[in-house]
Amino acid sequence: MAANTLPPDLRVGFLGAGKMAQALASGFVKTGLVKACNVTASRRHPEAPNILKDMGVMVTGDNQEVVRRSNLVFIAVKPYMVTAVLEEVAETVTADKVIISIAAGITMDTLEKGLPTGTRLIRVVPNLPALVGQGAAVLSRGITARGEDVSLVMTLVRSVGQCEEVPESLQDCATGVSGSGPAYAFTAIEALSDGGVKMGIPRDLAMKLAAQTMMGAAKMVLESGKHPGQLKDEVCSPGGTTIAAMHKLEKAGFRGALIDAVEVATLRARELGQKK
Repeated sequence: MAANTLPPDLRVGFLGAGKMAQALASGFVKTGLVKACNVTASRRHPEAPNILKDMGVMVTGDNQEVVRRSNLVFIAVKPYMVTAVLEEVAETVTADKVIISIAAGITMDTLEKGLPTGTRLIRVVPNLPALVGQGAAVLSRGITARGEDVSLVMTLVRSVGQCEEVPESLQDCATGVSGSGPAYAFTAIEALSDGGVKMGIPRDLAMKLAAQTMMGAAKMVLESGKHPGQLKDEVCSPGGTTIAAMHKLEKAGFRGALIDAVEVATLRARELGQKK
């Protein structure tokens, strides 16, 4: 579904107004796909300052009001809160609503049990860089979701980055890679800049160099179509500085640590989904 075919009166709601809700809502509004006045979000303290309020989004303390006012409703609360929120809003979820969960680990089965039979459900694993239009997300459809529902949600999520449809069985794995992945990248940028400072580069310059280097490397992977291992080899000149540095990273277990990080994040997402 192209952006210009989105319903002009599309109304989007967020149950929860945390960082991911802010990132998605900001993207939807900034790209012009959804009017700020057609976005509603709930939070425990609606009177407190919030990015969404500053954008002109209606912020309320009433979850049922969010559902009543919206065509698409994003469940954006912490995983442990989902069951209680579903119980609270279930009577407000009518056949014309599409419910999208972005809560880590919460399965379609849990959503189906907490909502009326036949509710149109979609799961999305987004990530925080959606806030700057560079998100990486995956989407899975429930058995009652319509093709147009998927197209609509895909268009919205792609307005803030990339989004691919996957089987639900890969949702928790995606949480380990892209959902939690920005934290790994932020840590790498911080460590690179610390290294630069240690060797004499001013902090501000070291941070810029590290961040730009990570962004440039990621762009090369996405745009060149080359395997990252091949690109790494192209940087490593015989007897040069980079191969010496790579040897040190290998000895430190750099790659193994990242693989372990993805694994434990995936397993943790599965644990969250099992808690009621």
